[in-house]
Amino acid sequence: MTSPVEATLAYAEQFHQEDEILHAARQRGHEMGAPPVLPGGGAALCFLATVLNARAVVEIGTGCGVSGLWLLRGMRADGTLTSVDVEPEHQRLARQSFADAGFSGGRIRLIAGRALDVLPRLSDGGYDMVFADAAKQEYADYLAEAVRLLRVGGIVAFDNALWHNRVADPSQRDPDTVAVRELGKLVQGDDRLRSVMIPLGDGLLAAVKVSA
Repeated sequence: MTSPVEATLAYAEQFHQEDEILHAARQRGHEMGAPPVLPGGGAALCFLATVLNARAVVEIGTGCGVSGLWLLRGMRADGTLTSVDVEPEHQRLARQSFADAGFSGGRIRLIAGRALDVLPRLSDGGYDMVFADAAKQEYADYLAEAVRLLRVGGIVAFDNALWHNRVADPSQRDPDTVAVRELGKLVQGDDRLRSVMIPLGDGLLAAVKVSA
């Protein structure tokens, strides 16, 4: 029997509907072993990009394009998404998803490579938003790079912040869970950031940069 809490969470998740293009991108992601952000988390990304009137966004973990589609739909019409992934085939499929949605190549910069090799080459303070959905054990390093990359008033967001309901259970001590849990502590303890935990999808941890 579904509990009231489970029913409420399911209602919140199902509140956000995806069109055929997003469904197709999601299916490709699952087929390629690159599970994408869930619809609730995607809708939250779109909302944040819209609120920011984001022109420059960095995505760590392209996957097959689901989160990129949500971000692009929230960004301003002249905005550019810079997306990094270690899997060129994933990015090829993501490019197909972006084209299907009508986003021109000029709005998307796909960089194949390890995020921690690529991010240091991007400009300090040059971005409105950074979204991370890649190697969980590198989340702390992504945070450090994101704070550098963001302008004051920009937002960093991390998917899987609840990590399949494991983060809230202190008995769960596998490396990925510990890394995500430690990320939360780092964000909470950083005076440059103001954060919120959004319990949509698998959890979205977002923080606005309030000072340099």
